[in-house]
Order: sequence, then structure tokens, then C-alpha cells
Amino acid sequence: MKTPLFILVSLAAISLIISGCCTTHTQSYSYKIWVPVYKSYDEIRNGVKTLSSHDFQSPGKIYTYGNYLFVNEKGIGIHIIDNADQKNPKFISFINIPGNYDIAVRGNVLYADSYIDLLAFNISNPSAPVLAKRIESIFPNPLDNTGQYADPEKGILVEWLEKDTTYTYSWDDCDGSNPISYGPNYDGGLGGMESDGGGAGTKSTLPSGKGGSMARFTLVSNYLYIVDQSSLQSVDISNPLDPKEWSKINIGRGDIETVYPFKDKLFIGSMTGMYIYDISNAWNPQYVGQFLHVRACDPVVADDKYAYVTLRAGTSCGGINNQLDVLDISDLMSPKLLKSYPMQEPAGLGLDNKTLMICDGRAGLKVFNVENPLNMQILDWESGMKTYDLIPMGDYAIVSCEDGIYQYSYADPKNLILLSKIPIKK
Repeated sequence: MKTPLFILVSLAAISLIISGCCTTHTQSYSYKIWVPVYKSYDEIRNGVKTLSSHDFQSPGKIYTYGNYLFVNEKGIGIHIIDNADQKNPKFISFINIPGNYDIAVRGNVLYADSYIDLLAFNISNPSAPVLAKRIESIFPNPLDNTGQYADPEKGILVEWLEKDTTYTYSWDDCDGSNPISYGPNYDGGLGGMESDGGGAGTKSTLPSGKGGSMARFTLVSNYLYIVDQSSLQSVDISNPLDPKEWSKINIGRGDIETVYPFKDKLFIGSMTGMYIYDISNAWNPQYVGQFLHVRACDPVVADDKYAYVTLRAGTSCGGINNQLDVLDISDLMSPKLLKSYPMQEPAGLGLDNKTLMICDGRAGLKVFNVENPLNMQILDWESGMKTYDLIPMGDYAIVSCEDGIYQYSYADPKNLILLSKIPIKK
């Protein structure tokens, strides 16, 4: 039977009325996200060059060799400073090294990390350093634990950028449950995902420099020893301008931070303790012993009988303790805790005979007599600056602080005398 025409017309009209009642609504929500930024390996490796000297922006680790002071600009490169007169240091040049955090110098050759590479520079003319060799991809990830890492295809993750993000949600009101679209719209698109730029050794006769207690590089005999988060690497530098990979030892905990040499031993600081390696046979480091503690940042210095370890809490290292631990290392296979001293936020430290200097963060620079480590005596205390690391030089100390590099005479440890300050100029 045929449906009457007026019924078909009526049904069509009702359908149009119903469909006409459905309205599309849109709601947007805006917030922030963090987007990774990568630099290609070519961009990083082509970025190494010598530039004219300039002021500090964000100084990091320090190193001294002869009459020269080397100061790392965190992640950017190395300042070379004439420090023959500690009262009047003079900037000479700046080596632009992307991803640099550590320094070592032997016989007019400067070694530096550049993200995952190791570089050797001829600095016979400190005004014009020359890149002599690059060992590519010697480190699995950048040495400094800053969240940077290497991607085989994209390059190095160098930073995170904050981006504005908007999510749009649309629906119709036929029954209120019919989403039409849901998705992100990035302010500026996805361009922020990428950067626009896209054998057994003999004792060496060449002099070496000296670094601070926060160093990951150290030189002993004909070897450069380097610690990353989980391993100890040995690099043969019997020919200083032609460093060669020698060995790599897995320490295994993934939280290694510093390395400190004393005679034929390496004292390796981690977030969870101290490891001791024997390097009397320099090309073949041997594990000797360890001391474990609660989790905290952990640089270390030592002499024949004692090791001094700072624990710092409230950082990416974790932990709740701020203290100096004194360890008995007369039995290297089994170091023993003798005493702990409370501190504010201790970081780097330096030992010169029986004088111990501690960078205690915002509490400043503290100087102790450690003739009796069980009863350390405070000799002097310089406050008013936030300290990070130091190098004791026999009668003066180079101290890295939040607002610049200070140099103090400690000829009389009871009376520190400020020789100079190289300020940070933003």
C-alpha cells in the first residue's frame, strides 16, 4: 500500500525541525606543556670554536694549571684566565664547547667533554686553543646529570621549552553525549620539537693541573680517568694530543658523581657512598672497597688515614642529611665511619695537610683544623656568599661561588684574606 503524500511531507518536516534543533558547542582549555628540544650531532660538533674573552654567566667547575685558571661555563664552554697574580686575574680567551662541564689539563693539552664526546685541545697558545682530537660517543650520555640524553636519530636533548597548549572539545546538544572532536593545538605548531640549527703506562714527566672535589675528570700517570653515572673510564694519554680509549669498568649503581685521586688510589663519590679503586698499576684499576650511606650528593677528599665525605640533601640526589662524614680508611677494604658533623648544605671540599676547607652552600666557606678528626676545630668562616667548590693551592684557595670566583689567602688558616673576586655579570 502506498503511503499518502501528505504523510511523507509531514515526516520530512518533522525531521528538519528535529535536526535543526541540534547545535554544535565548542569548549577550549589552555595550559602549559614541556616540549623537548634537540640539537643534531653535526650542529654540536661544528659549534666548537675559540671566541674572545667575556664575563662569567653561569660558572661551574674550576681547574688550575701553572699560572692559568680554567672555569667551566655550564654547558657552554671554558674560560681561560691568566692567574699569575691572584689579586688581578685576567681573562684571555673562551673556548665555545657545547655540552661542556668538565676539565683536565696535562702538558699544555686541555681535555674537555662535549655532551657524549671527549675533546683534546692544544693550548700552547692559550689565546688561540686548537682542537687536536675528538673521540666521538665515548660517553653513553652526557656526563653531567642534567636530564640531557643522546638520541641516535635526533641528536642530544639539550633543553625543555614551555609551550602554550590548547585542547578543544566539541559536542552537539541533541543528547549532550556526542563528542565531535578532541585534540591539541600547539601555540606555534610543533616547531619547538627540534632546534632551528637543527698498554701499560709509565709515570708521566709532563705536569698536570688540579681540579676541585666535584670533578668527573682526573689525571694520574699516563691516564685520564673519567666517571660517568655508572662507570670508570681510562683514557691513555701517553701521547697527550692523541688520547685513546683504554678501558671501561662498570661500577654499576648509576649514581656516580665525582672522582678524587690520592697517591695510587681513586676515591669515587656517588649519591649512595664512596668507592675505592687501586691504580698502582695505572692501566688496570682494581676495586678495593666501599662505604655506603643514605642517599645524598657525595664528593670526597682523602689522605693516608682518613676520607672526608660531604652529604647534601634537598637536591636531585635525594636524601635528608646535610653533614660531613669522617671515615677511617686504614683498612681500604672496609672503610669505617668515625664521626659525622652537621652542616648547612655542604658541597665541594679541599684538604691541605691538616687544613680542611668546606664549601657549605649558603653558609659560606668553613676552615677546620683536622689534626684530630674526631674533634675538628673551626679556624675561620667566611659567610655572605653561596659556595660550591674549591681548589686549595698551598697558600691560597680558589673558590667557586654563586656570584663569582673568589680567591683567598690561607697562609694563616685562622685569618682568611680575600685576594680577588671575579664577579658574574648577567
